[in-house]
Amino acid sequence: MQHRSEIRFLLNGREVSLSDVGADDTLLDFLRIDQRLTGSKEGCAEGDCGACTVMVGRLTPQGLHYETVNACIRFLATLDGCHVVTIEYLGGPNGRLSPVQQAMVEHHGSQCGFCTPGIVMSLYALWMAYEHPTVKQVETALQGNLCRCTGYAPIIRAAQAVTEYGTASAEHLASERESVAAKLSGLKDGARVEVAKGESRAILPADVDDLAAVLEAEPEATIVAGSTDVGLWVTKFLKRISPAVFIGQLDGLKEIAVTDDAVTFGAGVTYTEAQDVIAQHYPHLVDYWDRIAGWQVRNMGTIGGNIANGSPIGDTPPVLIALGASITLRKGDVRRVLPLEEFFVAYGKQDRAAGEFVESITIPRLSAESAGAHHAAYKISKRREEDISSVAVGMNVAVENGIITQTVLAFGGMAATPKRAAAAEAALVGQPWSEASLLAAAAKLPEDFQPLSDMRATADYRMKVAQNLFRRFWLEQQGEDARLASA
Repeated sequence: MQHRSEIRFLLNGREVSLSDVGADDTLLDFLRIDQRLTGSKEGCAEGDCGACTVMVGRLTPQGLHYETVNACIRFLATLDGCHVVTIEYLGGPNGRLSPVQQAMVEHHGSQCGFCTPGIVMSLYALWMAYEHPTVKQVETALQGNLCRCTGYAPIIRAAQAVTEYGTASAEHLASERESVAAKLSGLKDGARVEVAKGESRAILPADVDDLAAVLEAEPEATIVAGSTDVGLWVTKFLKRISPAVFIGQLDGLKEIAVTDDAVTFGAGVTYTEAQDVIAQHYPHLVDYWDRIAGWQVRNMGTIGGNIANGSPIGDTPPVLIALGASITLRKGDVRRVLPLEEFFVAYGKQDRAAGEFVESITIPRLSAESAGAHHAAYKISKRREEDISSVAVGMNVAVENGIITQTVLAFGGMAATPKRAAAAEAALVGQPWSEASLLAAAAKLPEDFQPLSDMRATADYRMKVAQNLFRRFWLEQQGEDARLASA
């Protein structure tokens, strides 16, 4: 196995090689402190405000792909083989404003300006993908960018007017795509990368088999996929994560396999990468998926990471448990398959041995035989978007000849782990498919959960909203007529 002791990446228009890199060094600190590229701002330091947004280009099987990320929680070591683009590079060598920047000026999209560089980066990435974005696409792209003073109306107008000031194909980022892709390809040598700063070590395995070998040698290492959670350990809690094993670059963990029976996601598949497949095979999750954090976090965060960290308020476990998902755990060359609901043992404790990692997640497909099943996914949070859950729910109710035959009701935010509502499920099986049956099951929730009060919600609120979702579920399954009749 070839080893390398430096990370290599492109920063705007030049190549960078670094060997003095610690596990907890962030991209934002590197840009602002080391490179004096101060257009990227630090606002929240937790991936919420978007002031630090940059674009990162990476080679995929489909070619060179750019995506927005939060530099404040993106670790420097993960940039090996990538192209980092900051606000300073958008205007090109002649120093002119890019069309996105010019549109923001002309449509008065900036007041204090602190959030503007991050907003411009998000809109630029959107423009590269859609030259004529809809309002919905603009709003989605800006989910992870908070503006406190301008207001979003002029920003949306600017986003839709960008092509008045230029075309994406004429931008230097477009004209240099082939040369950038060639340079990034040249940086990929298939080596394991190990860098350090003092005692803080970062390891980037060469492939999935090498990851298994690294974790056998370093069983207590911190595994970092998208860093949307671990990043906060560093920026908010000043936690040491060394040695850290970074896995977001492993193509072998980004595979998506669709068979007649199931869809299998590699643990490194991000929310964004999974989105189209989720929409095709699990349409009831489309709106839910759009409410997982913001665009930058969905570009970084992974399904496997959301499961592996074991948070009781993780967005994906409740809805995946409701669908009967299982996970494959690997240690060395040994794999074992576990129903997802059995992975969560207690608060902060999962059924995962030292040196073992989540390799993939498998979700049964909604087959023709399941036509009688009713599915729903709900997320309750203080903000509609870009917020963590107060309560998250996945519902799966099978009905035959008007009788409920099987049900899975999975909740997050109601207990120390994502958990099924056993008493409520038992109350439904064998009962008529009716609003009365669902409300009777809702009354059983206090037997299943004794939620806590915290900054997100009180215990009483959590219980009340969870019970109310049973009625919402019924009304939605009956269609618009029933909803209007109940208004």
